Amino acid sequence: MIQGLKIRKIRPEDAIHLERIQALITKAPCKTDFKRIIQEQLKEDKDVSLVAEIDGKVVGYMISYMIYAGFGIEKSAWIAIFGIDPKFMGQGIGKRLAEETFKIYQKRGIKDIYTSVRWDSVDLISFFKTLGFDRSEFINLRKEL
Repeated sequence: MIQGLKIRKIRPEDAIHLERIQALITKAPCKTDFKRIIQEQLKEDKDVSLVAEIDGKVVGYMISYMIYAGFGIEKSAWIAIFGIDPKFMGQGIGKRLAEETFKIYQKRGIKDIYTSVRWDSVDLISFFKTLGFDRSEFINLRKEL
């Protein structure tokens, strides 16, 4: 366990840290509008989005939201995006973020959590498998406009 690790609810001022982490992961400028995402998340207190801090520095995040229905899906949750500062990967931070997210949703009566991963993201698939995720009966479809 990492000493000084704290998991807390996301705040508006975290946007800049999430952008930094995303840029480190992708090795490209961040194009994600984390400021808007966080504002939307905080409008209602139904979604679960958390950050991981070590000694006051944001080193990871997990953004998720609830869905109430959809093509055969009952009320459930969706992990939309998460990231860990590459300097801190492999130390259990992602697992802690996920576990805290799961606890909150479980208290809210959510039984299923979904996510979507690129088929060639072997590390990410492996990470989610260690958390107990498996293939679902759904296929992601896409239409480019």
